[in-house]
Amino acid sequence: MASKTNTSSVRFSLTISIFLFLFIGAIFYTRFLRSSFDINSILTDTTVANSKQPQKKLEIQLNCTLGNLTKTCPASYYPSKFTHQNRSSLSTLPPTCPDYFRWIYDDLRPWGKTGITEEMLIRATSNAEFRLVIVNGRAYVETYRKSFQSRDTFTLWGILQMLRRYPGKVPNLDIIFNCGDPTVVQTEFYQRPKAPAPPPVFHYCSNDSSLDIAFPDWSFWGWTEINIRPWETMSKKLKKANEKKKWTDRERYAYWKGNLYVALSRKDLRKCNASEKQDTGARIYGQDWSQELKHGFKHSDLASQCIHRYKIYVEGQTWSVSEKYILACDSVTLLIKPQYYDFYSRGLMPMKHYWPIKDNDKCRSIKHAVDWGNTHEQEAQAIGRTANDFIQEQLKMDYVYDYMFHLLNEYSKLLKYKPTIPENAIELCSEAMACPAEGITKKFMLESMVEVPSDAIPCSMPPPFSPAEVHSILDTKENSIKQVDSWEQKYWKNKNEL
Repeated sequence: MASKTNTSSVRFSLTISIFLFLFIGAIFYTRFLRSSFDINSILTDTTVANSKQPQKKLEIQLNCTLGNLTKTCPASYYPSKFTHQNRSSLSTLPPTCPDYFRWIYDDLRPWGKTGITEEMLIRATSNAEFRLVIVNGRAYVETYRKSFQSRDTFTLWGILQMLRRYPGKVPNLDIIFNCGDPTVVQTEFYQRPKAPAPPPVFHYCSNDSSLDIAFPDWSFWGWTEINIRPWETMSKKLKKANEKKKWTDRERYAYWKGNLYVALSRKDLRKCNASEKQDTGARIYGQDWSQELKHGFKHSDLASQCIHRYKIYVEGQTWSVSEKYILACDSVTLLIKPQYYDFYSRGLMPMKHYWPIKDNDKCRSIKHAVDWGNTHEQEAQAIGRTANDFIQEQLKMDYVYDYMFHLLNEYSKLLKYKPTIPENAIELCSEAMACPAEGITKKFMLESMVEVPSDAIPCSMPPPFSPAEVHSILDTKENSIKQVDSWEQKYWKNKNEL
């Protein structure tokens, strides 16, 4: 009897075990089927999506109705936010920004401990052309005075295009902008005992004795007064011009053309012109812009000037807009020792991107550079090519907009107050500027207008320079200049002994 009972119990237990095994197996199998279905659905959807023709990018044209011909902004003129049409661009990491972006941290360091208050900005208005406030992606400007020529107009236009490129991504901020040549925030004054914190002023250039915050200049969107088209167009024209004449077939001398009367350093340069008495290896030409205007700018086309092995860069009253056009010519840039820098030029290195020229002995220095290049053709060509690559690749408009974006983003983090629209400010948008514009101003605005919000996010900011890295950069520059100086001394010693 006990044996039968035990047998029955064993059978019952075995039956229960088999049932549980089948039941649990069924659950796992069902889940596996569902998972497989979900994965296959995703893969199928992805394949179908990838097989479709790429979507046409959203273009947002100007809304030039009669209303905004009076310089007012439509109620809804541009999306405040943008959903990426190209989702794949979000799955890839953005490229790292060029190294010169790292100077942004240094430019903003004076306010790293104190932050930026509205009182600091108000103190700077006497040295400013305008105040720009961005609130919820919309721009408002308070004008204090008119700039020289169209500098303020195209600077503001450029900022509006950056907002169109990255709608909804630019934080609220409040900036003061100076459009003149001289720097305005002198370091020495704010190092005195009990001196107030320096006012943050955005400007086109700065130097080692000022605290102006370097920002892309107006010419990236066009310089109407001297018929220089927007940089997007000009950089392509210069690249095409470079292909017309190989470096070895170019004129074997150094070339410069510009306004000789804006600075002493330029008047001095005129002495370096080749003559019957001296062969300096240089050809210096004055540019009369009033005459150019009368004759339709027939003799000032920058792309047609890329026919020389060497081109000279010399500052004007401060830095000069001409630098990028000279560097983009595939010629060896003979860079007369500068006192100022713009937002990208700190990324240039002597003997890599340019040949350094003494500012106190220009003519002899130029002569040596030309003779050296004509006897070291491969090395000279490499310098010109590297500079051209830097300009075409690291100064393309994508990076100009990204520099603006990152600079303003880092700046906004320092604000100690919530930006509000000033009482005397007016709203600014592309419609308010371009719709009532006429002639070449309208032409350049339409040519440089951002029509499509960017599918890509801005480049990734590299970390700040460490003190050791800054020291290394400055040492490398100094050593390269010393090397050239020693070559030059030896060159002239040998010349004098002949």
